[in-house]
Amino acid sequence: MYPNFKTKPFVHQLQALGCSWDKTNFAYFMEMGTGKSKVLIDNIAMLYDAGKINAAVVIAPKGVYRNWERLEIPAHLPDHIQTRITTWVAPSSRTKEDKKNIEKLSESFDGLDIFLMNVEALSSKPAAQFLERYLLSTNSLLAVDESTTIKTQSAGRTKNIIKVGKLAKYRRILTGSPVTKNPMDLYSQCAFLNEDLLGFSSYWAYKSRYAIEVKRHTSTHAFPHIVGFRNLDELSRKLAFFSFRVLKEDCLDLPSKIYSPRYIELSKEQEKAYNDLATFAIAQLEGQTLTVNNTMTMLLRLHQITCGYLPTDDGQPNVPLKNNRMDELLNVLEETEGKVIIWANYRQSIFDIKDTLAKKYGEETVVTYFGDTKDQDRQDIVKRFQDPESPVRFFVANQQTGGYGLTLTQAHTVVYFSNNYDLEKRIQSEDRAHRIGQKNNVTYIDIICENTVDENIVSSLRNKIDLASQSLGETLKEWLIESKKKKK
Repeated sequence: MYPNFKTKPFVHQLQALGCSWDKTNFAYFMEMGTGKSKVLIDNIAMLYDAGKINAAVVIAPKGVYRNWERLEIPAHLPDHIQTRITTWVAPSSRTKEDKKNIEKLSESFDGLDIFLMNVEALSSKPAAQFLERYLLSTNSLLAVDESTTIKTQSAGRTKNIIKVGKLAKYRRILTGSPVTKNPMDLYSQCAFLNEDLLGFSSYWAYKSRYAIEVKRHTSTHAFPHIVGFRNLDELSRKLAFFSFRVLKEDCLDLPSKIYSPRYIELSKEQEKAYNDLATFAIAQLEGQTLTVNNTMTMLLRLHQITCGYLPTDDGQPNVPLKNNRMDELLNVLEETEGKVIIWANYRQSIFDIKDTLAKKYGEETVVTYFGDTKDQDRQDIVKRFQDPESPVRFFVANQQTGGYGLTLTQAHTVVYFSNNYDLEKRIQSEDRAHRIGQKNNVTYIDIICENTVDENIVSSLRNKIDLASQSLGETLKEWLIESKKKKK
């Protein structure tokens, strides 16, 4: 049973619908750019037309969930379906109109009710309780977009979403990278669908079946540490019963990705600060066991120096250091035609890039997209960048905010002014440009500070190593010692 499609589906999208449309629980493990949002919307339409649901709830990250209202639903939901779309707004931020719209959810509606929530809101009990009441009053499909946001089984929002999910008639999860760090990430996502799907009564039982653990010891205690995985063929077979997995290379003739490193040197000012901190870090790492947090803090501080900032210990703003990144960025842009995405890991970098590019190319050519960007402005910023007639040429953003859910296919050059060490954020940010609608090869340019942790971070990301999930003590020490050798 297929709806009167508003937009023509690809073959792989029809396949996804064919094996999922009336399943109570289903996972769309579809790589970024393969159109999983359209598949979900078509699935919702099919269930509504069959009289099986009268409401759909989509939970998505803050930077994404409004896209459903503004882009995805208008683009793909068949026109014959009458809808009432309501977007969650936190009580402290509601206008009178917001309050009125949310209150209307308690009123009956002769059509398809669509309720959109940001996943962050469900960290709070009031939002979870509101959603619980809504699900009790409807026959709903509940979907979690970018479902890796609920991979942490101990997180409050994960627990809340799993709890309220039991009240939905149908449940869906959507992600292009379900196992970004390790197979353990799957447990909570699948538990949201149905805690019995994988055949384990608890996360600990699941882990004992699929993870290989050893005991690590500190001076005060021992703790388990995952060193590998097992029985993954069995896990794949279980997943196959309630999921559809597709990669871009399997279904779409998308342009290839091209990677191009651009190396820079530390300034004299940076070099002194970096060497001093590296010497201190090696001394701290020698002969003692540090926590993951302490090691990551060292890595972050070293990385900040390579990006042009001297970290402080007193909570004051980082001190700017003379550096070569901006000069190299300008060199890259001089060689580049068309629109460009520029990713920067630090807020101050975003401000500096914006000011520099505005001065050189004009204020109208630059937009920024990061945590401080107002929700109501975000879609307009993306729209202006995506408009080929707009003067906006540069999209400057951080991966934390802009790396999820956005379509930025007007760019076929992506510059990483500075990287985040989280693999998932790297993968997601790359796919903002490399997705359906892209007609050109996409070139990814990493500005790399040579012979520093910056180079190690980029190398790890390119080799699909997620530093955020590693025990980094020995690794960091090796990096620092090796870089010292190279400088001699």
